[in-house]
Amino acid sequence: MHVIGFFTSIRAIMETRTSQGAIAWVISLNTMPYVAVPAYWVFGQSKFSDYELIRRKNILATSTTAQETERILEEQGMLVTMELESQQQSVALLESLAKLPMTRFNDAELLIDGEATFNAIFAGIAEANEYILVQFYILRADELGRKLQRALIDKARAGVRVYVLYDELGSKDLPPSYSHELRSAGALIYPFNTTQGKGNRFRLNFRNHRKIVVVDGDSAYVGGHNVGDEYLGKHPKLTPWRDTHVAIRGPVVQLVQVSFVEDWLWAVGSTPEWGNGGTHALDWDPEKATPGQSLALCLPTGPADDLETCTLFFLHAINSATKRIWIVSPYFVPDEQLMSALQLAALRGVDVRILIPENPDQQLVYLSSFSYLEEAEDAGVKVFRYQPGFLHQKVMLIDDSAAAIGTANLDNRSMRLNFEVTMLIVDPDFAAEVEAMLEHDFTNSRQVRATDYTEASLWFRLSVRAARLLAPVQ
Repeated sequence: MHVIGFFTSIRAIMETRTSQGAIAWVISLNTMPYVAVPAYWVFGQSKFSDYELIRRKNILATSTTAQETERILEEQGMLVTMELESQQQSVALLESLAKLPMTRFNDAELLIDGEATFNAIFAGIAEANEYILVQFYILRADELGRKLQRALIDKARAGVRVYVLYDELGSKDLPPSYSHELRSAGALIYPFNTTQGKGNRFRLNFRNHRKIVVVDGDSAYVGGHNVGDEYLGKHPKLTPWRDTHVAIRGPVVQLVQVSFVEDWLWAVGSTPEWGNGGTHALDWDPEKATPGQSLALCLPTGPADDLETCTLFFLHAINSATKRIWIVSPYFVPDEQLMSALQLAALRGVDVRILIPENPDQQLVYLSSFSYLEEAEDAGVKVFRYQPGFLHQKVMLIDDSAAAIGTANLDNRSMRLNFEVTMLIVDPDFAAEVEAMLEHDFTNSRQVRATDYTEASLWFRLSVRAARLLAPVQ
């Protein structure tokens, strides 16, 4: 085991993304290999290379249609062109990160909390004529899950093609009968299957955290809600449940579809179009929304990316803010570069606010968040804790013009280990709606101070520091 630990530590040196992480793995692999070697093969991997390989080999299968979509976008003036050089550079940067274009003529509807979100999703499903793409991290067989199942079964029996993808770890309690009943009606349902392939069988640290519904290539729904009764405020302890989704119409829907197809390709080995013998294509013909004045970008991120795409997106958003940057996340465990960016923004006069829950669902994350209060307060970063129920939304407001709503949290898991998706909407009217929503959330919150940590008991402060040491795996 010591020999295995030694050679594994060489791999850790070569592959671990941060020097701190590499040092921690080298020490533990060589001093306590019986524990550290299995832990490394489960938690130490930070690159999902096999997905990357599948993507590179087969991307033409999806991008033949995707490239045609981009040609149509360009011909019909749906691609974004900015007047100022700095704005052009920002758009180019975002498009390089997403590997997808930013589009014009979209319409975005803010969906606040579970009832509004699932009413919109079920209404969209009811209108489906051709196909429905459904992807969730958590899919439960409770009341809400069964309602979704019945809606999809009805559509499948009516001849609508139904594709369902879920994360097998997030949905570990989903009974086999749930999938069997969908398949019996003609729907296709698969787990994301992170551990498929010989080299992946122990990779339990990666998650597909995306939440996407696409209907007929005409509308898409993305945000923080999973499928479970708790998202409708029925959790026994964390009620009310505060969350946010966005409904999108316009040419960006086809780009949300690209993200789903890539994941389906990894999970199933073929695209949804191939899965039906190639006779039923998805809709890749983008249409302008009516009304539709929003600029929109779909940003899929994950451990298969060449760069730390999610981290770079957050850094760019924070660094580009001139008036304010408000970030809402249930899990606030930023790394040093993100914390430094927040501090620099506050020091240059930007209104930097972080909104996190008072009532946690994960104790380690809750404890870790206290460790950032001193450095946040010293720079002028304001941290608030939402009081009622549980705060689960993932929202960012940048100045008066842009808002991001998606699945990514401000923690290491979202930045490096999870497959996430974020919708960036550039529209002053939509940003004003998000501002009003967050202002209301702040009225239900209290500002926390560094003294909440510094004046606590020694035992509590020690627990906080110990929790922060585990930030990379939280």
